[in-house]
Amino acid sequence: MRISIVIPAYNEEQWLGSALEAVREASRALTQRAWEVECIVCDNHSTDATPRIAAAAGARVVFEPVRQIARARNRGARLATGDWILFLDADSRPSPALFDDMAGQMSGPRVLAGGTTLRMDAPHWLGRLAITAWNLASRCGKWLAGAFIFVRTEAFRTVGGFNETLYAAEEIDLTRRLRALARARKQKIVILHRHPLLTSARKLYLYRPSELIRFWARAAWRHRQTVTSREACFVWYDGRR
Repeated sequence: MRISIVIPAYNEEQWLGSALEAVREASRALTQRAWEVECIVCDNHSTDATPRIAAAAGARVVFEPVRQIARARNRGARLATGDWILFLDADSRPSPALFDDMAGQMSGPRVLAGGTTLRMDAPHWLGRLAITAWNLASRCGKWLAGAFIFVRTEAFRTVGGFNETLYAAEEIDLTRRLRALARARKQKIVILHRHPLLTSARKLYLYRPSELIRFWARAAWRHRQTVTSREACFVWYDGRR
């Protein structure tokens, strides 16, 4: 078995090093099974040391000039040579236990794709509410969080990858298409929950609660108009790090 880990990164010099170190440690759960692991970092037009940090850590670095998360993930996935692709965010730190749970799901024929619940690396009242709500929805509805998606490479390519018309919620769109494929193939999507992914709470401190609540409300009320606009999805694209 071969696993391709794809990490999109824009100006992530503060976070990428620790993320790649966590990936290296967690990957022992895979290499102990005699599986092969490759790590691909897609530099999404960074202006800082992001690509140098990735290369120094031994990752394969690929460049995507258009600033868009869906494009960056797809660009990295095009180079993937693994049987499975794991999409991981550059400000997240997986544990060996999480990777071991993931490997257990990958080992059989029944699982098409999967994700995990999340936990924040710093306390914040709005973050607690958002994460609790998301984890519940994710487990009940089998929704995949973009920070951690594992999927059979062939299945990912069959459904056409991430939708490049979207600047946010591309993982929701991908989940819908993967669910349809899973039903057709009598397979399933799983959400791991015993060892949640540790992810950064930085956006909760970079933006005022009122800004985030207004964004979420607009995304809920005018979903299509919001997620297809770079300006509306400022939380990911205004450059704040």
